Amino acid sequence: MKTTFLNFAAGFAALAASSLTAQAAAPAKDAILATYADIAQAGYEDSVTLAKDLKTAVDALVTNPSEETMTAARDAWVASRVPYMQTEVYRFGNPIVDDWEGKVNAWPLDEGLIDYVDASYGTGSEDNAAYVANVIANPELTIGGTTLDASSIDADLLADTLHEVGGIEANVATGYHAVEFLLWGQDLNGTQAGAGARPWTDYASGDACTNGNCDRRAEYLTTSTNLLIADLEWMADQWSPEGEARADLVSDGVDSGIARILTGMGSLSYGELAGERMQLGLLLHDPEEEQDCFADNTHNSHYYDAQGVLNAYTGSYTRIDGTRIEGASVSALVAAKDKAADAALLASLDATMGAMAAMKARAEGGDAYDQMIGEGNDEGNAVVQAAIDGLTSQTKDIEAAVTVLGLEPIAFEGSDSLDSPDAVFE
Repeated sequence: MKTTFLNFAAGFAALAASSLTAQAAAPAKDAILATYADIAQAGYEDSVTLAKDLKTAVDALVTNPSEETMTAARDAWVASRVPYMQTEVYRFGNPIVDDWEGKVNAWPLDEGLIDYVDASYGTGSEDNAAYVANVIANPELTIGGTTLDASSIDADLLADTLHEVGGIEANVATGYHAVEFLLWGQDLNGTQAGAGARPWTDYASGDACTNGNCDRRAEYLTTSTNLLIADLEWMADQWSPEGEARADLVSDGVDSGIARILTGMGSLSYGELAGERMQLGLLLHDPEEEQDCFADNTHNSHYYDAQGVLNAYTGSYTRIDGTRIEGASVSALVAAKDKAADAALLASLDATMGAMAAMKARAEGGDAYDQMIGEGNDEGNAVVQAAIDGLTSQTKDIEAAVTVLGLEPIAFEGSDSLDSPDAVFE
């Protein structure tokens, strides 16, 4: 009898210790926010590093134009997207990021503002006076009755005068996609194979120059790349220990900061990525709804967007040099309150990454994203839809995590393509 009692007492003590351990395992919320901010700083710093590599390649292209230097610049652009896309989860929930994001990643863009376009693009738009302004070909521009001096394609012209000129968001003069267009040109292949095919001779000198204005095109490419670096450096500074974004994260208390993390995860997962960037294009079978449309790099951008959501939840990030940042996480906080809820969300995030990896592999195997969403490509459609379904499913588990943590319900970004698909066709 004594032995039985001792066994029971030992078991009860072990159970109590286990319970206390579980409670102790809950990380401090301010530590979670510190990890989240550290990852943001690292992600933007990595983006700066690779944007500088892009500048090196761009400088080589404009100094010594060739097929080789054009290819190297394109490769550097693709590489530069990897860390940046993992930071997109910070846009939702952090006003300082959302207000700034249009400078560096706005899309779609009316590329006729920047350079020559195919005749199929048209000669004008009732909605956009700058639709075919072609700043590269015109040292003096008249837009909406206003004459602009574009003799020097400098930072002031691009960032302050032309970017979103006329209040039109499609007038994108700066950022990754402006650089992308200048490296690849238009993708005129629709949902057939092939990306943009701008010739390297668009940067050649003298009689070798194709499509005219090669010196001004080089000036635009160089200026827009330099602007990209400056904008990314500014945001990296905002997440430094003394930065405004880091301070703002905790300005309304730690619970508000945790809610911001989950807001970013849910809004990017659902309305932005699953909806506007993926489901819309799939419903319409429209390659114009492809984000990295000139380079056919959309599969990578979507993959790393999803990776950014996973990073935000697990409090971990692999830097471009291979080192890892790991710290207190929302995942550990949820697990301390409800292990099943944490396990469910981790499983759904993992499933989404699996679906994204399958989409990425298919694109790298020769069926590009714009082909996958094409009408009649049933297998490709299914691969994209699986990734969309993963994103929408994980959003439900993110909502469950919000409930577990006792936070106020969060209104994640929505999308007609998911919430009211019929409205897309109206």
